[in-house]
Amino acid sequence: MIDLKKDVKYVKGVGPNRVQLLNKLGIFTLEDLITYYPRTYEDRSKPKSLLECIDGEEALIEVIAISKMIESKFSRKTMQKIMIRDNTSSAEAIWFNQTYLKSKFTVGKKYRMYGKIEKKYGKIIIASPVFDEYGSTQNTGRIIPIYPLTYQLSQNTLRKIIENAMNEVYGNLPETLPQYIIKTNRILGINDAIKTIHFPQELKDFKIARKRLVFEELLITQLSLMSLKNRDVLEEKGIKFSSEYKIEDFVKRFPFQLTNAQLRVLREIEKDMESEKMMNRLLQGDVGSGKTAVAMSAAYKAVKSGYQAAIMAPTAILATQHLENFDKMLTELGIKSALLISGITKKKKEEILKKLKDGEIDILIGTHALLEDNVEFKNLGLVVTDEQHRFGVRQRNKIAKKGSNGQNPDVLVMSATPIPRTLALILYGDLDISIIDELPPNRKKIETFAVTKRMQERVDNFIEKQIKEGRQAYIVCPLVEESEESDLKSVVELAKKYQTEIFPQYKVSYLHGKMKAKEKDEIMLQFKNHEIDILISTTVIEVGVDVPNSNIMVIEDAQRFGLAQLHQLRGRVGRGEYQSYCILKYEGNGENIKKRMKVMCETNDGFKISEKDLEIRGPGEFFGTRQHGLPELKVANIFKHMKILKLAQQEARYIIGLDYKLQNNENKMLKREIMTKFEHSIKEISLN
Repeated sequence: MIDLKKDVKYVKGVGPNRVQLLNKLGIFTLEDLITYYPRTYEDRSKPKSLLECIDGEEALIEVIAISKMIESKFSRKTMQKIMIRDNTSSAEAIWFNQTYLKSKFTVGKKYRMYGKIEKKYGKIIIASPVFDEYGSTQNTGRIIPIYPLTYQLSQNTLRKIIENAMNEVYGNLPETLPQYIIKTNRILGINDAIKTIHFPQELKDFKIARKRLVFEELLITQLSLMSLKNRDVLEEKGIKFSSEYKIEDFVKRFPFQLTNAQLRVLREIEKDMESEKMMNRLLQGDVGSGKTAVAMSAAYKAVKSGYQAAIMAPTAILATQHLENFDKMLTELGIKSALLISGITKKKKEEILKKLKDGEIDILIGTHALLEDNVEFKNLGLVVTDEQHRFGVRQRNKIAKKGSNGQNPDVLVMSATPIPRTLALILYGDLDISIIDELPPNRKKIETFAVTKRMQERVDNFIEKQIKEGRQAYIVCPLVEESEESDLKSVVELAKKYQTEIFPQYKVSYLHGKMKAKEKDEIMLQFKNHEIDILISTTVIEVGVDVPNSNIMVIEDAQRFGLAQLHQLRGRVGRGEYQSYCILKYEGNGENIKKRMKVMCETNDGFKISEKDLEIRGPGEFFGTRQHGLPELKVANIFKHMKILKLAQQEARYIIGLDYKLQNNENKMLKREIMTKFEHSIKEISLN
């Protein structure tokens, strides 16, 4: 069997210098090399006559050299020129600073050339063409793959190295997919797929090869996540909570009516909690959709059934806000909640930990502090993690392991980052998904305006008008560069400008990621208590405390943010009774920028926004944070390959239904691929 893990330095054509260049591209092994796929192709297979060629097009021509190469000097440049002709016309082929080409051409010989055709002043010129002697197909006469490159590594060189590698492996690559899947879905075998994706005979062949590779990538991903889910369902029994205490009885106590979407989600959660199945559910809802009320209702049922609940939030101030909300509703029912965050006194912490272990605390609310080893529950039954995108899967699972007596607590993870359902199935494939797709009827639409920086004065006047009426404003700065220093600098400087030049009569403060957690919390508390009028911040306020009195959100350089993030930031206002506004200040006239600003102004629906974001920018934004240690998708694009994704999901369900541990002979290669590609998260996936 071919050793795909062997060092790339042993591939024909790879010397010490080229090893380093390949390493820069992330190519270290033979497998890395053959799976380094082209980003596009050039069709250099169909020649045109010089007369047929259109000015400005790139074309393949077959010509005879009719002169020796002439070299001319222009200041620091040299130009190489040779006269060529075919049976329709003559032309000039020119290059710059390519002195070595003198020895490459012979008068009377036939050549293929591919390059940009220019027709000016009655002359035909082909500029800087790639070429072969007639009969050779190294650079012309076929479909040519174009690869992402690094400095000092040419397309020709990389293409030749990959060609050498393919000659070595073709016919020897082990087939990953079971034969029945290949036949049923009419897809290529792995050897033909890899060869064709690099060197297709026709452009249509590339699509056939890509389908196979996309399908395999998505199938492996889905199988991995479904294996985790089925481990939970089939092997790890959950807690069967009492059916005596109904969530519907608790929700009647809320001073407001829950939406139909909230009620639907609560029915799904209650069904999970009353079954022996371990709940492992994602609750996805837009900003302000009422996820906290749902989490509180689930915690109520857990406690009334004789268990404890843990609520984990990403920030201390958000955890504190949860405690306040829980206490308002649960204290009068005899349910005791406590707060565990960094910064509390040692004595207080010890007291909480003792009461928790003794079962005197019913609901523990906190931050990452809940993950510490000394945090022990008497009878943990429910774990809720708020703002799931801020926690990794390992963190989520660590707190879930704090169940007592070998019991597995139910797990509810919440996210206020709406993403299309299909994409959610990829990112959170190990979870069942509930969606709150309805906002409370009393929520006012946040009026959103996109303006250029030329309208700064009008924006400032509007802010002042609102502050005079007693309101407060957020002003958000983007990360100018990928560094904390610039992050800090931009915020501090803008805050200084607003305080000294624009609004000296109002209290201005700032917030950024380099501050200590305690300092951030103090600033946010001051803002909440209206001790600050204008808060200049980075995106650290994206997940933050509710400030009902703040009704203005100004986002500087809005073009630097993704739509999903703009929407998340906008959701910081509109939490109270006042009409709220979001002002997007942007620069640039690009079509994508205008599209994104238009989307933000037209809708407040986070799910519609996420679909547009996915459509405009592709799935990269969503895969920026690896929630599950998922391997990078090399060929699959969730948005473009939706049909193949659904097919892969269908096949994955079929395979898991028959052989959820992937122990059958026909599935052993699939299992190996999963174990290899998910090596960083495989500890979470029980296939042994």
